[in-house]
Amino acid sequence: MIAASLSLSSLRTGDIVEVRSRAEILASLEADGTRDRMPFMPEMLQYCGQQFRVSAVAHKTCDPAHKTGGRRLDDAVHLEDLRCDGMAHGGCQAACLLFWRTAWLKRPGAPALAPSPQGPGIDEVGLTASTTSPESTPDKVRYSCQATRLFEVTEKLHWWDLRQYGRDLYYRNVTPGRMAKLLFLSWFRALLRKGVAYRTVGAIYRFLHRQLLGRSTPEMAGGTISAGAPTPVQPLGLQAGQQVIVKPYAQIRETLTKDNKNRGMWFDEESTVFCGSQFEVERRVERIINEVTGEMMQMKTPCITLKGVYCRSMYSRDRLFCPRAITPYWREIWLQPVEPAADRASESGPR
Repeated sequence: MIAASLSLSSLRTGDIVEVRSRAEILASLEADGTRDRMPFMPEMLQYCGQQFRVSAVAHKTCDPAHKTGGRRLDDAVHLEDLRCDGMAHGGCQAACLLFWRTAWLKRPGAPALAPSPQGPGIDEVGLTASTTSPESTPDKVRYSCQATRLFEVTEKLHWWDLRQYGRDLYYRNVTPGRMAKLLFLSWFRALLRKGVAYRTVGAIYRFLHRQLLGRSTPEMAGGTISAGAPTPVQPLGLQAGQQVIVKPYAQIRETLTKDNKNRGMWFDEESTVFCGSQFEVERRVERIINEVTGEMMQMKTPCITLKGVYCRSMYSRDRLFCPRAITPYWREIWLQPVEPAADRASESGPR
C-alpha cells in the first residue's frame, strides 16, 4: 500500500489540492475498493488530475439514515461541490457530496508517488464490481457506496463535545462570527425544548434571531393534518431550469401531518431557511439508494431538488455545523412556479 503524503492537519477550507492519478489512487485502495473502510467510487475517477478547492474538512458528518445524530470522521475532506452522479450505482439521483481521503489528494505540483512494488490494490474492473454489496442477489441488487458505508466508517459524536467546534474553527469550516451567533441561539433553543420560561425565552429568542440573522425564526409547529390521514399532492411537471419560489412555511404546513411529513417525506427544520426565496429547479428525483439497505428505491411521487440548495446545519442540535451539505427534497406542492417575464408581460398588456 502507498502511504499518504498529504496530512489532514495541514489542510484548511479554501486550500487548493489536486486529485491524484488513477494509477496512484487505485494503488492506495484495498481489494474491496476502500481506504480505511471509505470507498473510492468509480464516479470519482473523472476528477483525477484536476485541481479543486477544499470546501470543508469532513472531521464530522451526520447520519440521517440511522438517525444517530452527529458522527466523527477521520482523514476526509469535501471538495467544492463535487457530488456523486450515480452512474456506477444504478443511476441513483441522491447527488451526495463526495468524501476524499488525503491519500487521494496532493498539493498542486507535488510529484507523483512511486509505483507500489505490489502493484495496484485494485483495478478499474474490480472497482466497478465493488459498487454492489456481497449481499446482492440476481433478484435484489444491494449497492455499496460512501453513503451506505458511512455509519461503519464513523463514530458517535455528541453535540456537547466541544472539541468539534474547536476543529470547525481550526479547519476554517466556520467563521468565528457565524459560530458565535449560531451557538448563542442554540442555547435559547435548548431552553425552549426544556420549557424554561417558555414565553419569555421564546420572545427573546425571536428578537435575537432577527437581530443576528436578519430573518424570523423557523416556526416548526407541526403540520395540520392528522396522523394517518392522506396528504395532498400537486403535480406541476417541473423540469430542470424552471424558476420556482419556495412557499412560506405557513402554507407548507397545511400539506403536512403533525410529524411534518407529506406522503412519507419529512419537511426538515433546516429547509425553512429557504422559504420565500426563488431558485432554479435542478432535477426531478425518482430513484435513490436506501442508505441502510443499499437497495434502490423508486419514488411513488417524484420530488424536486433546487440548484445550490443544501442543508446549512443551522438548527439541528445533533448536526450543528455539519459540512455534509445534504440535498433537501421538495414536494411540488411546496413550490410555486415563476412565470417567465414574457408571459407576465403578455398577460398584463392591452387586450
